[in-house]
Amino acid sequence: MIYEFCTRTDPGLARENNEDSVAVDESARLAILADGMGGYNAGEIASGMATTFIKAELGRWLSQAGRNANAREIRRAMEICVDNANRSIFNSANSNPHYSGMGTTLVVGVFGEGRLMLGHIGDSRCYRLRGGVLAQITRDHSLLQEQLDAGLITPEQAAVSTNKNLVTRALGVEDAVLLEVNEFKVEPGDIYVMCSDGLSDMVDDAVIARILASGDGLEQKAVALVDAANANGGRDNISVLMARADEDAKKRGLMQRLLGK
Repeated sequence: MIYEFCTRTDPGLARENNEDSVAVDESARLAILADGMGGYNAGEIASGMATTFIKAELGRWLSQAGRNANAREIRRAMEICVDNANRSIFNSANSNPHYSGMGTTLVVGVFGEGRLMLGHIGDSRCYRLRGGVLAQITRDHSLLQEQLDAGLITPEQAAVSTNKNLVTRALGVEDAVLLEVNEFKVEPGDIYVMCSDGLSDMVDDAVIARILASGDGLEQKAVALVDAANANGGRDNISVLMARADEDAKKRGLMQRLLGK
């Protein structure tokens, strides 16, 4: 399996600074997106610390472990690196008054041979387009999601709720945080999109699916997603991190020969 990655981040139309951060280590097949929160520029500090720390530490581990590491080992490495990043952000927040209360959401993915190990904290999301069908494969850690799960509100009410940005879990806010980790099968042709809520709050799933299903290249799809969020108001920072899976060229060539194509 080979992967193509693409990132794009934009401050949106309502904010001067960008508190989102994205990072990719293509050699390690590692992708990270974070959406910071906090006063001053603290959110920007928190998200930047998260992506920089995890890319360096987890990327180094993945490079050393090689692509033969099993799912349990990768999951444990992700948990340890995220825990270390959490403590680093938490300690910084408690040692600098300007950074008090800062934190960040997180989506981190390790793409392997036919599988994705995906971790997340907060309400930044990961979507997958497969066979023209879009699926949200993370579940928000938010008050709104808890209300939906409990049947207290309907999806229609959730769409206009004022509680959209109240997360129930964030990196760096407390001295410990739980990373939710799930494993997914990857198929050739899959497109994965990690995003901050600046996209998901401004663009509905049907439009996201239509843009991803277009014949454009990955870079053009990323631009179109950001443009769509801005066209709808751009009320928050907008970040997308995209990954497309394909069969290895040698394997694809062999299969074509075997099939006489």
